[in-house]
Amino acid sequence: MRRRALVAGLMAAPSLARAEGPFPNRPIRLVIPWPPGGTNDIVGRLVTEGMAARLGQPIVIENRGGAGGMLGAEVVAKAPPDGYTLVLGGSGSLTITSLVQARVPYDVATAFAPIGMMALGPNVIVVHPSLPVHSLKELQAVARRSSPPLSYASPGVGSTGHAAGAMIAQALEVEMEHIPYRGTGPALNDVLAGRVPVFTNALAPMQPHIQSGALRAIAIAGQRRSTAMPALPTTGEQGFPQIEAATWFALLGTGGTPPDRIATLFAALNATLADPEVRRKLLEGGLEVEPSESPEAFARYFAEDRARWAPVVRRAAMRVE
Repeated sequence: MRRRALVAGLMAAPSLARAEGPFPNRPIRLVIPWPPGGTNDIVGRLVTEGMAARLGQPIVIENRGGAGGMLGAEVVAKAPPDGYTLVLGGSGSLTITSLVQARVPYDVATAFAPIGMMALGPNVIVVHPSLPVHSLKELQAVARRSSPPLSYASPGVGSTGHAAGAMIAQALEVEMEHIPYRGTGPALNDVLAGRVPVFTNALAPMQPHIQSGALRAIAIAGQRRSTAMPALPTTGEQGFPQIEAATWFALLGTGGTPPDRIATLFAALNATLADPEVRRKLLEGGLEVEPSESPEAFARYFAEDRARWAPVVRRAAMRVE
């Protein structure tokens, strides 16, 4: 009886697949693991609007914040691997969170199916103008003389900004004190007020203050200069190539999603990123458009990003209980 049921199930599987029709034939859900209104939300809504038009199905946004992006990511990690549940992943919600959280309810290396990158937000290292620093070498010299240690702000314990500050201190071989805040806004306010002299964050929220002179930018923490600030040298150009802290935004599905469905989503994603209007809006937001060559290329980038941050997190003893 059991054998007959198994055979019947196997025979029914192809007909079920045929009955479902071509992918996608129903709405897709995109989980954004952060509250509405932030950069992740803006990027996700802009890109998925174009993807939905190309796929012929609506993409429904679900904002689910909490635990540094882990709560939203968990929803996708445990969803059926059918391509209908996606996550807007990033360096904070997937890479840093998986390294600093004491208990992660999924294996980040296998729980997700990488589809492709959307954009890259180059992090900029800024100081308050009262600090006599215009370069990383000058920051290193001032930090070595400082007693008590020079402090840096971050949006919170275990955030990308926390890890970036630790990376800078390690690369410069100096001691710096971490001052955590509850988000980018409060951290930025105290840096603008001169209460904390150093801050590293995505360029978009800091660009107006750099242009006004309220903050001084000393480096782009990445491999390439920013299109929005082409005159600002990178950390590598200043002799510290190990400082690389860009905030990336990407699309991933549930681990085990069939390759043909990943390919369909990848094609819609890259076609959207090639749209001049989408590119213009992303660039205006201080982001670099960064399409992947293939899902496999993005998978390699994802693994390399985690490998780059792991020793930084370990040396800084970053842990969120």
